[in-house]
This record gives sequence, C-alpha cells and structure tokens, in this order.
Amino acid sequence: MTEDLQSYVEPFVEVTVNTFKEFVGIDTSPTHPHFLDTDKYFEWDVSAVIGLSGVIKGAVIISMKADLARRITTLLTGDTHTEIDADVIDAIGEINNIISGNIKPKVPNGDNIVISIPTIIRGKEHSIAWPSKQTRILCIPHKVFENDIFHLMVAIEMDSGK
Repeated sequence: MTEDLQSYVEPFVEVTVNTFKEFVGIDTSPTHPHFLDTDKYFEWDVSAVIGLSGVIKGAVIISMKADLARRITTLLTGDTHTEIDADVIDAIGEINNIISGNIKPKVPNGDNIVISIPTIIRGKEHSIAWPSKQTRILCIPHKVFENDIFHLMVAIEMDSGK
C-alpha cells in the first residue's frame, strides 16, 4: 500500500471505533486488516454502501449478518427488531454515513471529498461486485460483543490530477 493511500485508509479504523463507541455505545476491536479476495463469498446479510468522489474515488462499505444488524439497531432505538426492517436499514446506513462524514477532516484534502447518500444492500449471503479486478479493497474486520464480526471495506482510487 502506498504511503499516499495509507494516509487515507488509516483514519478509517479510528473513526469506525469512535463511531461505534459514541453513537452505538459499544466497543469494537479491529482485527487483521487485509486486501479482500473479490472472488470469495461472505455471509453478509446487510451492507451499507457510500460512494466517494472528489480528490478520491471509491466506496466505504459496512457489511454484517442480520443478527448483528438487528442487535445494533435494538441498542440504538430501544425497540426489539426481529427482521431487517426500515429501522435496521436506516441504522446501518446512518452508521456508515457518520463514518464516511467523519473521515473527511482526518485525511489530506478531506474537504474536497464528496460522499453519497447510503445505499443498502440486503439479502442472505449477498456479494458485492467491484468495478474491476484491479480495484484493491481494504477489508478491516471488527469484532463486537462476544463473537460477532462486521467488515469495514474501503476501496479508494487516488485522483492523480488533483
């Protein structure tokens, strides 16, 4: 990973940990960051996708199993959720929105990064099609509670013209 790209990626861990601590009220433990094998399938049931444009192009994605998404939403709303309903979709989208928005002041030229509104993908064991085989996706698994894991994925392409 180039140093220029590293200056954009490292803050995502800090912002993710802080968002879950301050917004959701839970601790996360990032584990084993790695580049994602785009041919591998995961057991995700819900993913929130936010596009990035401006000085960098790419996406920030949070993916997790349905049980974890419902548990997080229950903590946020105080209501029990038994399915991936509108509240769960809103909660996971808002968490990613907070992470993506809070990353801007922590990276070079962050005020020139534009974030999209969250797009939510739901479906048992869905996969995400990336734009090309050359896209490198940093995957940072985060452990929460006892044995739950969500994945924060960051795909960034630097705009060399800016």
